[in-house]
Amino acid sequence: MKKILYVGSECMPFAATGGLGDVMGSLPASLKEKYGDEYDVRVAMPLYDSVNDSWRSQMKFEANFTVRLGWREQYCGVFSLVKDNVTYYFIDNEFYFKRGCLYGQYDDGERFAFFSLAVLEMFPHIGFYPDVIHANDWQSALTVVYLNTQFRNVWGYTYIKTVFTIHNIEYQGKYDMYILGDVFGMDERNVPLLEWRGCLNLMKGAVECADRVTTVSPRYAQEIQWAEYAHGLEDLLSGVSFKLSGILNGIDYNYYNPHEDSEIAKNYMWRSIKGKAACKTALQEELGLPVREDVPMFSIISRLVSHKGTDLVKAVGFRMMAEHDCQLVVLGTGEAQYEEFFRALEREYPDRVRALIKYDRNLSKRIYAASDFFIMPSKSEPCGLSQMICSRYGAVPIVRETGGLYDSIKGYWVCDGEIRGNGFTFANYNADELYDRIGAALAVYEDGTAMKKLQQKVMKTDFSWSASACQYAELYNNL
Repeated sequence: MKKILYVGSECMPFAATGGLGDVMGSLPASLKEKYGDEYDVRVAMPLYDSVNDSWRSQMKFEANFTVRLGWREQYCGVFSLVKDNVTYYFIDNEFYFKRGCLYGQYDDGERFAFFSLAVLEMFPHIGFYPDVIHANDWQSALTVVYLNTQFRNVWGYTYIKTVFTIHNIEYQGKYDMYILGDVFGMDERNVPLLEWRGCLNLMKGAVECADRVTTVSPRYAQEIQWAEYAHGLEDLLSGVSFKLSGILNGIDYNYYNPHEDSEIAKNYMWRSIKGKAACKTALQEELGLPVREDVPMFSIISRLVSHKGTDLVKAVGFRMMAEHDCQLVVLGTGEAQYEEFFRALEREYPDRVRALIKYDRNLSKRIYAASDFFIMPSKSEPCGLSQMICSRYGAVPIVRETGGLYDSIKGYWVCDGEIRGNGFTFANYNADELYDRIGAALAVYEDGTAMKKLQQKVMKTDFSWSASACQYAELYNNL
């Protein structure tokens, strides 16, 4: 039996803020479901105060011990919970994790150094030594570094292999050189391991130490070796290309399932998508839009920031609404300039635009189910999940060819009467190209039969974790 331990700072459904939490909540369960007793799959994450009582009531106390981090001696408790045949370990320390939020604290470096070290020191207390530690993003990067610098000569740790996954290279865990010993509890011998361009870089250290480095799509694995996308790590990643690869994420097909989703107005599936019209009507009524089955509905569900392509939407938004009879629903929060833009667009077109400046996971599913098209023109996108989720609900994606969007969505065209591709795509980061693809999407919408066939094809695209779990299993087996 192969023993795999996933380490990450968030995990659905316990505590999550984005894509990392979705992956941590789906990949381990998918691996266990697919391979059964061949794998012993476990997950470690912090016990945040946001983990609710319904989960806490199911936890079992495993151990407590003291973690020595630099000059500090901190309490650590370990609790466990079994869900979907996966064992989840929760690292408890209220000083670090009872903060009312997951990230954004002045001492995040210290908090996640404690977490990384506590995960490693947990093994003898729970009687479990993994064959592979799979760490994710900078918050758990020190798990890989500490293993190689402090634990390699300790019984039980010698032969542990490591995988480090970069979910978003923009966030690297950069800190001042002077806190190496005080915060991270490491001496000057480790400076070459962590130093990158004048500061301590935790992601850099994990990339150096890990046996394999992965990203969340094959295209992104190429892009992060280019200066345009790498945020300063292009030389490092080009130098370790021999151990760098990309595996496309999937989505949870049980959670995102229009056939059984209780959040949407009427269930449907690709064989019969009549229920999708009822979902559009229900959302129009909910948002106070004119109830029109014949009008194409576009949607955007995103953080409203520039690298998500929001500036392209800003460049074409008023023109789109002036020249085309369509509805637009926007859900998300972000930079003030973009929030105000969508509010202004709604004020100008109150009967066709809704700007919902908030985060609402359940509402997002109702929007996916109601929409005909989903706009996602990202400047960079490591993997992206929204294009997969919208496809699952029959909203045809309009995306820019970058990162995981390039790997998952191929441009629509018809050959010998057969639809090829599963969305509308454009290559350059250019507002005119986005507008052209919006026009192409509307042309298909005018042909009801073609639109229905395209929606069905999009819904049949397999974005489950099954294929990705196989690739991760192969990676672990090779290690």
